[in-house]
Amino acid sequence: MLKIFLVALLGSLALAGAAAAVVASPWWWVAACPLLVLALVAVHDLVQHRHSVLRNYPLLGHLRFALEALRPELQQYFIERNFDGRPFDRDTRSIVYERAKGTDAEEPFGTELDLYRTGSEFLTSSMAPRSVPTEAPRVRIGGPDCTRPYDMSLLNVSAMSFGSLSANAVLALNTGAHLGGFAHDTGEGGLSEYHLRPGGDLVWEIGTGYFGCRTDDGDFDERQFAEKAAHEHVKCVSLKISQGAKPGIGGVLPGAKVNTEIAAVRGVPQGETVISPPFHRVYSTPRELVRFLARMRELADGKPVGFKLCVGSRREFLAVCKAMLEEGSAPDFIIVDGAEGGTGAAPLEFADNVGLPLGEGLMAVHNALVGVGLRDRVRIGASGKVATGSDLVKRLLQGADYTNSARAMMFAIGCIQAQRCHTNACPVGVATQDERRARAVDVPDKSQRVRRYQQATVKSALQIMASMGVDDPRGLRPHMLLQRVNPHTVRSYAELHEWLTPGQLLTSAPSSWAADWKSADPDRFTH
Repeated sequence: MLKIFLVALLGSLALAGAAAAVVASPWWWVAACPLLVLALVAVHDLVQHRHSVLRNYPLLGHLRFALEALRPELQQYFIERNFDGRPFDRDTRSIVYERAKGTDAEEPFGTELDLYRTGSEFLTSSMAPRSVPTEAPRVRIGGPDCTRPYDMSLLNVSAMSFGSLSANAVLALNTGAHLGGFAHDTGEGGLSEYHLRPGGDLVWEIGTGYFGCRTDDGDFDERQFAEKAAHEHVKCVSLKISQGAKPGIGGVLPGAKVNTEIAAVRGVPQGETVISPPFHRVYSTPRELVRFLARMRELADGKPVGFKLCVGSRREFLAVCKAMLEEGSAPDFIIVDGAEGGTGAAPLEFADNVGLPLGEGLMAVHNALVGVGLRDRVRIGASGKVATGSDLVKRLLQGADYTNSARAMMFAIGCIQAQRCHTNACPVGVATQDERRARAVDVPDKSQRVRRYQQATVKSALQIMASMGVDDPRGLRPHMLLQRVNPHTVRSYAELHEWLTPGQLLTSAPSSWAADWKSADPDRFTH
């Protein structure tokens, strides 16, 4: 057989080279050693049982694995077009990089997009544009039960934990938030010194593992929570119900990554695998959720409290709304995460198939709160693929009051979308605990990039709104966003989607909402 002949030939050449090195000149080892290595690899390929390709094609089969390893880079740099890459296309990444560096994010010669493609969206410009505000508006977070409200920026750092991100990455993000006057969500990994040291405003996220405020057996610890929530840099507290990349499942942090520092921050044993369960212990019904949020506000001494979720069942969210009405209590904010995913690694089936995309989730939450008459006391944050000023404006039009960004903020500190976040081998030191890699993140430089990117993106959003004839986000309306539904027809969001009026669900629910509203039960979660 050819492959056996190849192995024999390599072995013979290697032996001949070795003999020549002994008899004639040591320089023959330069040829003999590589040939010997190749011969040994070929023999190993023939006798191993794991890879069929290598058994049939010794040596040559390795080329297939090499090309497979290089495929993402080849695809990103040489094959995909500027506007069709995923998760973020090159145009979007370039905008973030340029704004972070403080250079012009402008392109000549017109758009590369096919504006007649079904699904294309357009923001409506006005014949009477407004002046761009000199100061960016902020959103007051805090309902009637909140005694220490917080003024949120239109764009903030979304949830990313210390543990998933390196210490230098967290430092750069929080320093940037401090310099720019916007908020930084901690993620569910606990409050680390890297979140607290720079002085940026924090939204402390509490997940199902209750990291940083947990008992030894994994329950919520009220005393620890109250102590840490009292920190001056903690401005809001968020209970994470689910996240966009993997709604309904928990996370696993391998014991090898749980070093002394991470164990101390999360309140878990060092070196042991940490499992975040898919569900919370502190509630099992919508009513219990609402009561627990009220209790968190008490423990946080009146600071704003809310929750984050990737929307799935509209009926379940309506059950929470009913519980709010019956309990006479509501969260100060709700963060809607999109099923588009984020920085966290997730099973492909979840990332591709579970949960509502951000736009649909936002409109469902916004309309539900409007329909029960609670929209004026609950602010909505949008988290999911917000990278540009137009992204921000579209999310506000779909029902959000403010936005959070994770992956774009990672781009600002050097992320190149290598998609190696879960391997601890991030090539630019952002998503890793390898200190040698993490040192690549220069905190003074990257924090300035975060500040510049956030300010430039908010400015871009304000410029877009001004071109639409709007000088305040509250002036945005659904009819200002259009979508092409076929090559010949364009419809506005006001026409394409149903928008409830204040209190409509309480008086006469429309037919499209009636069944969900009727069956929503404040004492149980049911689809």
